[in-house]
Amino acid sequence: MLWLALHLPRLPLEVFQRGGILPPVATGEAAPAALFAVTAGVNPARVLLPDEPALRRGIAPGMALSAAQAIAPGLRTRPRDASLEAAALAGLARWSGQFTPMLSLAPPDALLLEIGGCLRLFGGLAPLLERLRQGVTELGFDPVPASAPTAAGALMLARSGLETHVADGAELRQRLGQLCIDTLDTTSEVQAGLQRLGLRTVEDCLRLPRDGLARRFGQALLDRVDRALGLQPDPRLPYAAPERFSSRLVLPVPVPDAGQVVFGLRRLVAELAGFLAGRDAGATRVVLYLEHEDHTPTAVAVDLSLPSRDPAHLLVLLRERLGRVALPGPVEACRLVCPETRPLDPRPLSLFPDREEATEERMALVERLRARLGRQAVHGLVPVPEHRPELAFREAEPGSAAPPGPGGQRPVWLLDTPAPVATVGLRLLQGPERIESGWWDGRQVQRDYYVAALPDGTRLWVYRDRSDAAATPRWFVHGLFG
Repeated sequence: MLWLALHLPRLPLEVFQRGGILPPVATGEAAPAALFAVTAGVNPARVLLPDEPALRRGIAPGMALSAAQAIAPGLRTRPRDASLEAAALAGLARWSGQFTPMLSLAPPDALLLEIGGCLRLFGGLAPLLERLRQGVTELGFDPVPASAPTAAGALMLARSGLETHVADGAELRQRLGQLCIDTLDTTSEVQAGLQRLGLRTVEDCLRLPRDGLARRFGQALLDRVDRALGLQPDPRLPYAAPERFSSRLVLPVPVPDAGQVVFGLRRLVAELAGFLAGRDAGATRVVLYLEHEDHTPTAVAVDLSLPSRDPAHLLVLLRERLGRVALPGPVEACRLVCPETRPLDPRPLSLFPDREEATEERMALVERLRARLGRQAVHGLVPVPEHRPELAFREAEPGSAAPPGPGGQRPVWLLDTPAPVATVGLRLLQGPERIESGWWDGRQVQRDYYVAALPDGTRLWVYRDRSDAAATPRWFVHGLFG
């Protein structure tokens, strides 16, 4: 087996920053870079993780919050949110399901993937790592990856900040031996006891007699080392992804415009695309909820005619819908939900564009128009078995199949109400097509239809109303030919 550990050392900060870019602090001078930090503790609160601009200003981890605010009066802060971190880690696991089905969470800041069985699928370790790193970065995280034959060993290497990849047990023992004893994840009392003995690395512990080490510090310490080296089993609880996708993103600051959530929306859509890829499915409906402080969430729904997991296409549809949304208040967070999915149909490979590709392009255009104009504004027309022209078509989903309608040459463009037309200069080209129908529903018609032409060449669809009791028959134009 080969385990890959993805350590997220800046996860407490990234759960707030991945939703967008902080606007600069408003001052009378040139707008400086926005400063942001995550805090921990109370009375006194201390800086847990500052962002890069705050680090450059001199704000360091462990600094009292009062001191940090004295250095940078415009510093924005958020208290650490363990629930957001857990949700972000689970979201990363959902996205990673497209690479391997064997996943395990390593709270509070790491994810484990068993990749030994999928290396050939992705062309080897290097291409797989490149795809993982690029994808995780697009989701808004800065990962430290490390791989090893054991899950605990890979996790120790990654949490030590070593982007290294170990292939066998001998090399693993050498690499782990060089690590600080802090990576053993023991209690503070055990750490202090080891340091009092002058032990600084894992190799220092391995040199000591096992029995004596166990009596002094407990068997748990040896068990951790043995699991990391592969000398003991290291069972991991597998991650089971939910049946339906739902992911929430907190914005750094409330934003008054729906268009300003697009930065974070890209990451939610990318996470959804990974989730769908792991299930070989496509979304048929997605709903974006924009959360406000004093109002119910604003729902932005997009329905798809064909299942899709293309992040670019999904993002375009959501952006079109966002452009038509009126917000009741600033947006503080957004949540993307995919309640409906459908397996993607297998497609044969072809050297030339085929009819299926053309259909997909047409449906993508329809979905974009619906996102911009509304679902009811864009529809298809299908014929129905009815001779009366005004009743011979009905609205339907674009691309829907239907039985053929009545015969005869008929125009696509029908007038809502037939208009009287003078017969002077009108030349009949084809007809008549006699229609007598509707006596059973109170809308009886008795008409003779003709294809006619005006002197300028315009072709019309006209009829003579035979139900008229007048001596002179009345003529009407009912449609235009293109």
